[in-house]
Amino acid sequence: MSAIRGSILLTDDEEKILKRLGRALRDDGHEVIEAGSAREAQKLLGERPFDLLVVDNVMPGMTGLELIRDLGLTMSPSERPQVLMMTAHASVENAIEAMKLGALDYLQKPFEVEELLVVVRHALEHQRLRTERQYLISERNAEFNHYGIVGRSRAMEEVIKRAELVAQTKSTVLITGETGTGKEMVARAIHHHSAQRDMPLIKVNCAAIPDTLLESELFGHVRGAFTGATMTKRGKFALADGGSIFLDEIGTLTTAVQSKLLRVLQEREFEPLGAERTQRVDVRVIAATNRDLKQMVGDGRFQEDLYYRLNVIPIVIPPLRDRRDDIPVLIEHFVDKHKGRTGKPIERVDDEVMQILQRYEWPGNVRELENTIERAVVLATSAVLTPQSVSLLGATSAPPPGLPSLRLHQNIEWVEKETVRRSLEQSGGVKKEAAELMGISQRALSYYLSKYRID
Repeated sequence: MSAIRGSILLTDDEEKILKRLGRALRDDGHEVIEAGSAREAQKLLGERPFDLLVVDNVMPGMTGLELIRDLGLTMSPSERPQVLMMTAHASVENAIEAMKLGALDYLQKPFEVEELLVVVRHALEHQRLRTERQYLISERNAEFNHYGIVGRSRAMEEVIKRAELVAQTKSTVLITGETGTGKEMVARAIHHHSAQRDMPLIKVNCAAIPDTLLESELFGHVRGAFTGATMTKRGKFALADGGSIFLDEIGTLTTAVQSKLLRVLQEREFEPLGAERTQRVDVRVIAATNRDLKQMVGDGRFQEDLYYRLNVIPIVIPPLRDRRDDIPVLIEHFVDKHKGRTGKPIERVDDEVMQILQRYEWPGNVRELENTIERAVVLATSAVLTPQSVSLLGATSAPPPGLPSLRLHQNIEWVEKETVRRSLEQSGGVKKEAAELMGISQRALSYYLSKYRID
């Protein structure tokens, strides 16, 4: 049996050939539909998709070449099957014409059945690879949505438009916005829409690396550069060479690291710790922060030259509370995402829930909204997301007007405790990461740890 099976439309005006080849292809594991003329094949192609068209050339009425030419005019490349031409009237002209029209291969009658089976398997493998490539391209083209950059508000349309435009260049980008607005998603989208998409995108959370190690992490070091440097290590900039580097929480950099980063942006070179030679690098820098860098420059905590070098293309992501038109779209997006992951058959969101979520202030922004929807999907006991399955874990004040707190009280404490426990488990006990996973502040996390006596 063939390892690659497919749906085949076999077309020939000679019934004996049609039956013999059809039987052989079915025995090889393929689904085969037979057509006695090009006109019949044309009709079948309009009714359902096929992986492969095996067609004779010389037939009464429409010829095989004419059928292939018609496919090129009436079907998009993603819809067209692979094509194999058969004919007893072989000629160089016919072969060239068939290839120009999109035929993958050409068989001259008479031929052995095994020869046909080999060529069919080859054609189906081509079709499989073409389908996978088209899928990947469609995935890439839709990545702005897949990264959660979903919205219909004018503000988000501007963010997406600017990200798409800057992706076509190698300019430095500074993304600003509150925690949870999706700064990393925008950075990923820029890189994956750029000409450097096949090169690395290296992500660095500057706030998560101790100051004493950050310079080595970014620029690398040579053996013996400092106590404990037992081997030479490449830094993040070297790893990102040819691609992009995303520097999150850029406002936490020390003065020394700021100076080195400025040199990279100006000269496109740096020195690993302990090295005597500079290293050239070709990398696009995408920086992000939730701090006011301009104010930090005024306070003397951030170098002015570095600020202007980073702020070549500014992208400001507004908080969710300032673009409430996006909330219903994001809810639909996250419901689809998490019902697919959990296997829950969620059909819709209750109107009351939608109103509650639209009125909420969302201090944790899009991240908090996604976490809220994920919890709701997990806790849902029906095909409709109802108030019973929705809890606003990050809320520090009274529930929004209309929130049925009595019904929520039955499960909200369990949800809170379990969410905190799972977030800590997933983050390996690191509180900062656990808080980010939950879409809340570390102070709020400390409150829940104390409330539920979680160590």
